[in-house]
Amino acid sequence: MAKSNEAAIPVAAYIRVSTHQQEELSPDAQRRLLKEYAKKNDMILTNDFIFMDGGISGRTADKRPAFLKMIEQAKAKRFKAILVWKFSRFARNQEESIVYKSMLRNKCDVDVVSITENIQDNIYGGLIERIIEWMDEFYSIRLGEDVTRGMTENAMRGNYQASPPFGYTIEHTGEEPVIVPEQAEVIRWLYNSYISSSIGFYELSKELNRKGIKTKRGKNFEARGIKYILQNPTYKGYTRWNYRDKDSNQKDPEEWIIRKGKFEPIISEELWNQVNNKINSTYAPRKSKPMSQKRHWLSGIIKCSSCGRSLSTSVHKDSRYGRTYINFQCYGYLKGKCLDNHQVSEKKIVPTILEMLKDDMSNDYIEYEYINTSEYIDLTSVLLEKLKQIDTKEQRIKDAFREGIDTIEEYKENKQIILDEKHKLELELSREQKNIARSKTKITKKDMQNRIRGLYDIVSSDNYSIEQKQAAVRSVIKKIVFDREKNTVDIYYYYS
Repeated sequence: MAKSNEAAIPVAAYIRVSTHQQEELSPDAQRRLLKEYAKKNDMILTNDFIFMDGGISGRTADKRPAFLKMIEQAKAKRFKAILVWKFSRFARNQEESIVYKSMLRNKCDVDVVSITENIQDNIYGGLIERIIEWMDEFYSIRLGEDVTRGMTENAMRGNYQASPPFGYTIEHTGEEPVIVPEQAEVIRWLYNSYISSSIGFYELSKELNRKGIKTKRGKNFEARGIKYILQNPTYKGYTRWNYRDKDSNQKDPEEWIIRKGKFEPIISEELWNQVNNKINSTYAPRKSKPMSQKRHWLSGIIKCSSCGRSLSTSVHKDSRYGRTYINFQCYGYLKGKCLDNHQVSEKKIVPTILEMLKDDMSNDYIEYEYINTSEYIDLTSVLLEKLKQIDTKEQRIKDAFREGIDTIEEYKENKQIILDEKHKLELELSREQKNIARSKTKITKKDMQNRIRGLYDIVSSDNYSIEQKQAAVRSVIKKIVFDREKNTVDIYYYYS
């Protein structure tokens, strides 16, 4: 006997069609079956509570906006159950599925119901549900492997299967890219300008921006974008596959698949090779350490208060005294991406930071962030390295005395200087090791004061290299935010 309409419970429905379609039902078919199930079982399912993600993988929730919106509505207790065609539509990652189902059932009193998989409401039903989820996840992984294998085979045959770069477009799905004439002229100009002159990527990007030429996404060109264009084999008629990983990081060139394509090139293979030979002979390898990181111990630490980017360094010469000094400026401002000028000289910023460190040594309240990570280098590595250098110095003065270069008085004087410096370093090392040994729950204001004092002793001394000072800074300070308009400097400490 059917229940009355007053007894009907409100429910939601979730529909997902994954990226590869597989053997599943269409969205319309899923919607129809879910509505029929709701009607047959005295449930109220309105269009407002039918959530659908189309063409999206079900393995992670953060890429499914409709799913996340549904979870938000469930937390507000807008319905009592979520209907799905199969449990595989809810998620294909078993761990994530268990977390969300547990949260929905235990905290929101919302059940997840598969209309095609009959699960009994007992311990065996729960076990069968987990087995189904495991099988779905296993199938998803196998499907991903099969898709990757198929796409790799396609790449080996020179078939184009990526979004075409600036200069090309794909007119019909599944077809090879075709040239966009006006964009192709820009590509030819870039290659010819680079090979026939001494101008670099930055100057080329500025010229395109000056002419009002935009990227495929309607944005201004950047130096790195110009380099990408000049190194992209697509323009000489080749396909490139497996170039980046899922996080868009460039893979090792040995993993790339580059094959002759079936589409028209924009430039000749000879010109492409000439340009790339020039690039490879002019620029350092990608993993080499940039010079800007070696210029100052504050490099990469000072941030722009407007956009959050690091302040880049540049060397300037004082013509009056013949001295050089470092200037800091927002990297985004230099690239035209930040509108606020944050230029500041080391002659102004360094004394300010040193004074702040000095004040914080005795500050009763020091705000800091606890970070449990090995990303940051602690001061011990700097101090141990310095002690090794002291031992080397000690050996040198001994050799100088034995060989008659230094007198006994000079030897004693130099040895005392070294012993004093060594003693000071050993005290700092002992203090730092005690600080590290303390757990998070035992951190006191004295701990942070000691760490800041150790940092100050290093950065204010001429006995340490830029690299050692930079390592010391990064062991205590997460970032320093400079606001030129307000003329303020904020130091963000951390403890790990």
